[in-house]
Amino acid sequence: MAGLIAPTSGDLTIGGIDVVRRPADLKENLGYLPEESRLYETMTVPAYLSFFGEIYGMSKAAIRTRRDDLLLGLALEAEGKKIAELSKGMKRKVAIARSLMHDPGLLIYDEPTSGLDPMTSRSVLDYIRDLREGGKTVIFSAHNLFQVEEVCDLVLILRRGEVVARGTMPELREAFGSITYQVFFRTLDPTTFTTSVEYSAHDGRYLTTARTVDELNRTTATLTADGAVIEQIESHYPTLEEMLLRIGR
Repeated sequence: MAGLIAPTSGDLTIGGIDVVRRPADLKENLGYLPEESRLYETMTVPAYLSFFGEIYGMSKAAIRTRRDDLLLGLALEAEGKKIAELSKGMKRKVAIARSLMHDPGLLIYDEPTSGLDPMTSRSVLDYIRDLREGGKTVIFSAHNLFQVEEVCDLVLILRRGEVVARGTMPELREAFGSITYQVFFRTLDPTTFTTSVEYSAHDGRYLTTARTVDELNRTTATLTADGAVIEQIESHYPTLEEMLLRIGR
């Protein structure tokens, strides 16, 4: 999609641009973030971003404005350090800023939070969500499926080069799984129950699962009749990871 590797077959058009025949036109509106942040580490952050602004033919005034906006938006306080002296999280933010210098409409981000601490990861995800809300198209590739669920409007799953699932998270839940109900309860001794209820210990309580509303009603009635105290009932939708495992079987 980034035009870096020629396809073995087929066609790919993005925004009316043939990726193979017009790669330069594609790159004018593309911000690409590879999994590894390959940066010019002997440069300072402002100089690095300005350099890429010049490559895209931006004026000095436009470079200054865009650079300062990105530094502020990403909380990039490099304090005159060279890129080599920055933490991994800060380097990742520099790479994101570089991908946005020419204000592209299409972003391809590969594992944008890979190897980052939880706080920096959250900051980067929030920033990507803001980019989406601001009208940019973000192609988001990640092994952290929770992040995919949290950030993406549309999910595409490939298996051996073939599309096996495509849709919004509600659509995928409907297609590859169904809602279940988790019942958390307390009792002195569940082995004294008069009827069979499958359960497991869970944080000082017990947990049983029902797959339909009717089963939920029967289960709660059974537990109550046997003296259990029901503390909590939660609806559980299948996660993207659970769907992926089901598809891979």
